[in-house]
Amino acid sequence: MTVSSKHFVRARISRAKFRQLLKLFALDLTGVQITALTNLNRNTVNRYLRLIRQAVALHCQRESPFCGDVELDESYFGARRVRGKRGRGARGKTIVFGIYKRNGRVYTEIVPNFKKASIQAIIRGKVDLTSTIHTDGFRSYDGIVHMGYQKHYRVRHDLDEFVRGTAHINGIEGFWGMAKTRLVKFKGMSPSTFYLHLKECEFRFNHRDEDLYQLLLRITRSAIAI
Repeated sequence: MTVSSKHFVRARISRAKFRQLLKLFALDLTGVQITALTNLNRNTVNRYLRLIRQAVALHCQRESPFCGDVELDESYFGARRVRGKRGRGARGKTIVFGIYKRNGRVYTEIVPNFKKASIQAIIRGKVDLTSTIHTDGFRSYDGIVHMGYQKHYRVRHDLDEFVRGTAHINGIEGFWGMAKTRLVKFKGMSPSTFYLHLKECEFRFNHRDEDLYQLLLRITRSAIAI
């Protein structure tokens, strides 16, 4: 899924009120909390939160290719686990593929399945060929070397192996944990808005040491005309 600038429309609240809303968003307050603090209508708040998240998602989509030590992994979001179906076979969940540059940024993308062709297309577009790639032992990662990546190291989670020398995927797994913990507060989230919330998690993680409010001012300037 992608977001384009055609989704953005002219704002209908004052610049001062929009900046107040943006500051509260930067602080990671919920829509209910922002409504109470801004005295805006809840529908109005929801509308602008969606516009802000669309701008955030577009910003994330434009991130440059990853290089260096890169971890690849997938995670499952959504419905509770179905009895008898575990791990990659769990039904009723949204599959998210992630790329993480060690000590750097993460990129996420929703995929329809976790077949080799699905993830290799993303890897080609987002990971520089000079990168050192780290994955677990799942078969969908077979063939990465044949794609032109000369360094591919794996850990075998199925054998209770989580670190082998410098090979591990602890960084991307840490992001999954953060994202799932954060998304719990959005109870009853619509499947149609999951992508935007996921990209917001990605954005907050990638810019965790920056002034989010100032960054949000810059990336919403061309998306939301005030």
